[in-house]
Formats: sequence, C-alpha cells, structure tokens
Amino acid sequence: MLSLSRAALQAKRPIAQVVGRSLALQSTPSFNKIRSELAFQRFASFTVKVPDMAESITEGTLSAYTKAVGDFVAQDETIATIETDKIDVEVNAPVSGTISELLVEVEETVEVGQDLIKIEEGEAPAGGAAPAKEEAPKKEEAAAPKKEEAAAPKKEEAPAPKKESPAPKKEAAPKKEAKEAVSFTNFSRNEERVKMNRMRLRIAERLKESQNTAASLTTFNEVDMSNIMEMRKLYKDEFLDKTGIKMGFMGAFSKACTLAMKDIPAVNAAIENNDTMVFRDYTDISIAVATPKGLVTPIVRNAESLSILEIEQEISNLGKKARDGKLTLEDMTGGTFTISNGGVFGSLYGTPIINMPQTAVLGLHGVKERPVTVKGQVVSRPMMYLALTYDHRVLDGREAVVFLRTVKELIEDPRKMLLLQ
Repeated sequence: MLSLSRAALQAKRPIAQVVGRSLALQSTPSFNKIRSELAFQRFASFTVKVPDMAESITEGTLSAYTKAVGDFVAQDETIATIETDKIDVEVNAPVSGTISELLVEVEETVEVGQDLIKIEEGEAPAGGAAPAKEEAPKKEEAAAPKKEEAAAPKKEEAPAPKKESPAPKKEAAPKKEAKEAVSFTNFSRNEERVKMNRMRLRIAERLKESQNTAASLTTFNEVDMSNIMEMRKLYKDEFLDKTGIKMGFMGAFSKACTLAMKDIPAVNAAIENNDTMVFRDYTDISIAVATPKGLVTPIVRNAESLSILEIEQEISNLGKKARDGKLTLEDMTGGTFTISNGGVFGSLYGTPIINMPQTAVLGLHGVKERPVTVKGQVVSRPMMYLALTYDHRVLDGREAVVFLRTVKELIEDPRKMLLLQ
C-alpha cells in the first residue's frame, strides 16, 4: 500500500508542476494586460447620440436607418438620417464595430444628445457572418409551401354540393340588381392621408407668417429677352469649354438686381424689432430651388461682388447640393433678397410670396414668343413677365416700379451692366 501511494504521488507530481507554472504565469503583468485587452475587445460598447444640429435646432425626426442590427459599420460611415425643419442631418458612426441595438423607432422625434444606437466596437467580422442572415429567408421559403399544403386540404374538405343545392332560381334577380348598382360606383374613391414632414410644416408656417406680417403688394413688367438670349447663344459654348460653367438667365438677373439696388437700397433692407430699418452694403440672394421635400432657398453670398458667370457657378453648386440633400444650415441662413424662377416649370404669370424678414422677392416666368410693337412695327419677340412682390411698409410703390424697370432695362441691354459695375 505504501509503495502504491508513493507511485501515485510521483505520477501526480508533473500535473502539479504544470498547474503551478500556469498559476505563476497568470500572476505576471503581461498576462494581466493581455487578459484585460481581450476582455475590452469583447465587451466594449459605444452609444451613439443625436449630434448637435445647429444653434436654433434642438430636435428632429428620425427619418431612416441606413444599417440594421448585426451590420458592421466603419468609422465615419452614415448610419442614420434625422430630418429637421430646415435640413437633413446625417449621423455618422464614431467608431468601427457591429450595431447591437437601435434605441429609437423610425419617425420618432429625437432631441440633441439622446441615445440613438449601440455599437459593439471591433474589427469587421469574418465572411461567415453574412450567410447566417440568408438562412432566415430560406427557412421562410421552406415554411411557405408547408402552409400552402396545409391550406389546400381545407379547401377540398369544404362541402361544395351542400352550398349549391339550397340556392333557388328566384334569387337571380337580386344579383342582377347588385351588378347594376356596382356600375355606378366603379370609379376609385380611395383617400390617403400622409403626415407632413418637418420641412413642409416649416414652409407652411413661414409663408403664412409672411402673409400675416408684411403689407404685400406686387408690381409687374415684361422684358424682351432677345439680347440676353443672343448673348447666351454666342458665348455659352465658349465659356463652357473654358470654365465649365453653363450660362443661364439666373446669373444675369441676379447681377441686374444687385446693380438696381444701388439706386433703390430699400429693396435690400429689412425691418428689425418692428421699429428699425436695416440697410446693407452687401447682397445675399436667396435662390428658390424645388426639391422632393419642398422649396428651399440656398444663398449666394455677396452677389454684388461676383460676375455673372461666378453667380451662375454658385447657383449650380447650391442647386446640386439641394437636390442631393446635402445643404447645410449655413447655406440657407440669412438672405437679403429672393429670386424665384417659376419659368423653368412653364409658369406664365404669378405673384411670389416674400421670404420674411426680407423686403422683396422677384418672380421670373416662362419665355414666350409674343407679338410686340418695335419702332412702329409688329414683330414676334421672346417675352418674359416679371413680378416683384414687396413689403409696402419698407418700399413705396415708386421705388418698387423704378427698381423693376431698371432690372428690365439691364436685361434688355446687358452691355449696360458693364458700365454700372
């Protein structure tokens, strides 16, 4: 028995030595560091919050997630979009990792600093993670035939003969009456209610504010577009090749307005605190741009210091940003005068609404060939109606008419713009 005990102890001695070495290794600083790093990589999680949007914006509506739970996102990748009353704000991932939880439902209102998404930090998963998601649809597809098979016997079990036998022939007349009644209501009468988005609500609020606040009045004129169209025809290809800028009419009208404001500065003024008029030596022109979500008015800064081509380039850049939903709050803040070009949609005539707190808005319309009298002769000319809506509290009728007449004269003879600069 003694010899057996000694043999057993000798056999266990190597195991004890291994365990002792393992315990000694675990107590070293390097092992503790590795263990802490592994634990951090496994359990570290990051909560994405609603970012700061602007000084005046404190909340918005979560319009969409671009990623789902289980998706891997790279740092700075867009993971959600928040709609405000002015712009759409993209939420980017601050770290790389896998989305573990979506904390807010789509279409809910969110506030700045609110928890939005949880991300488990880490590297991109191995290629085996993606196919796992595809198994669910396959299971659903496999389950679908079973449901259909289960539904089929129920239809066969239905006693068809019993339903047909008690049907009397006299009931044929009411059926015909029902068919005749349907013929009077065979047109669709469906209704759909769609909640207004924040931008549309804000537009409605501001337009109604304008109508309720400003003493709006509109004056009209018409302009012969022959010379400006001829200039555009002569030089548009040359400047497009040299500068990449496409010549339109907005640049010329914007420049004409800035020059006319030198004689009538009140067009560029505004009322402050209901008792003070603010006059400016610069002109920031708001350009009305139609987007799928509504009308936006990005701003061409210091238009008075830009050439016609530079204004065209800036309008083109802002229009592209507006259609792509990339406008920032800075692109739309401010503005001292607005130009709205309804002519691109075929508008013949209209009265634009003032973009408060501005004083006036110029409405451009479609160019139409019309008979006009030139030097005693009736000729056909490309004509455009102009409409200037202005706030009568700031601008008198004489000033409004003179301003619009000056714009007309500068467009009809663009060479004058060179002399007035």
